[in-house]
Amino acid sequence: CAAIDACESGNGGCSAKAECRRTTPGNRACVCSAGYTGDGIVCIEINPCLVNNGGCDRNAECTQTGPNQAVCNCLKGYSGDGKICTYISLCSQNNGGCSEFAICNDTELTERTCTCKPNYIGDGFKCRGNIFQELLRNSNTSSFYYHLEALSIRDIAGPGPFTLFVPRTDVLKSDPRVKDWIAKGVMAQVLRYHVVGCANLLYKDLAAITNVTSLHGDLIHISYSQDSLVLNDKAEIILSDAVGTNGVIHVINQILVP
Repeated sequence: CAAIDACESGNGGCSAKAECRRTTPGNRACVCSAGYTGDGIVCIEINPCLVNNGGCDRNAECTQTGPNQAVCNCLKGYSGDGKICTYISLCSQNNGGCSEFAICNDTELTERTCTCKPNYIGDGFKCRGNIFQELLRNSNTSSFYYHLEALSIRDIAGPGPFTLFVPRTDVLKSDPRVKDWIAKGVMAQVLRYHVVGCANLLYKDLAAITNVTSLHGDLIHISYSQDSLVLNDKAEIILSDAVGTNGVIHVINQILVP
């Protein structure tokens, strides 16, 4: 007589995901394969994500990849290996994209607010200080700033408001009269002729008037020619309405002479 192998046919009636093991002649035991659970007759794939999030961080997503296998991926707004996920502060890098003169505050995941610091104005992404500070930050107006500094002229650092007509940097550098004015000690008068006190005049405001009085005391004539505002019939306003906390800057293409 030969012993009957209970596993010989149809995997002994065990699940296709189980191993049929001979025990005694004519008998067998069904054992679910690794990654499966059940009585051997019925074997169900184990999903590790169903228990304790599969060992992933609570701020991670557990994704089943196979029987009792899974991967952990940190949720948006977090970084790490999935087992440990750390909150990413948007403000921790490059000030969250806010202006260097703004305060970045994390609000929600992937969200932050940008608020200009005291004594600055703007939307948080662009923040501007007083017009004296703003002169230095713009290559078109920086030369005018250095001339003011050289002569210790700080009028426009005050509360204002001021309207400032600034000859573009290349104009100031190339005009041969500048060195002569400095040598004669009249450069301060020329610079003050470009400043209007007690007025914050935007381009649209200038278009509605015919003259303004400078800090130097002389009038600046304003006219409209070929769709542009022109000062003293010579200097055209080429960039306008750079607003600061204490006034506004307009860039012109010639030097105004009192």
